[in-house]
Amino acid sequence: MRQFIVLGHEAPTTPDFSLSDLAGGAGRLDVLCRCVNAGLFLSHGIREDCRVHLVLNDEYTIRFDGATAKRLYPNERAVASRIQGALESTADAIGHQPAEVSPGVELYRMGFASTLETVASDGTVVELHEDGEPLTEAEPPADPIFVLSDHHDFTDAEAELLAENAERRFSVGPEVLHADQTMTVVHNWLDTAGYETY
Repeated sequence: MRQFIVLGHEAPTTPDFSLSDLAGGAGRLDVLCRCVNAGLFLSHGIREDCRVHLVLNDEYTIRFDGATAKRLYPNERAVASRIQGALESTADAIGHQPAEVSPGVELYRMGFASTLETVASDGTVVELHEDGEPLTEAEPPADPIFVLSDHHDFTDAEAELLAENAERRFSVGPEVLHADQTMTVVHNWLDTAGYETY
């Protein structure tokens, strides 16, 4: 299983945003939607061995599960519509019990720390950061859980939490990429067993 935790620092926590203004009025929700697309979709299919956890403003986490997702389409507006639907269901999320929005999409009343704690036992936590170990020199870990930020750097508190919990820290290359591009590079690295098999 591959998992990605993406921190959305300006993400909306209520459903009253326009699907026509994801890059402005919706707090750069476009960035998070592209991350879902990069994490889950292939050219003509979906990665059933992948989950993407979007942490919205350290208040809610929306989990997209490739193994169970139905009628989820690879465009920003469609993903944003699922996020909007999730935020309409916040009253149904009680404690760490999720609100099921649609097949493969769940909303949890959890911020970053709780999400990381919940998911960390599933595999190896890896921070994706420009100052990390180059992928070309690293061995792909079993059941990786990659943590990355949106268009903002990790806050001091987030960096401290990662320092305590991440077992590895990887960089995808010499240039700083967008979060969704970083996820695509990571998928390719894993798909090729560390650039060894094509």
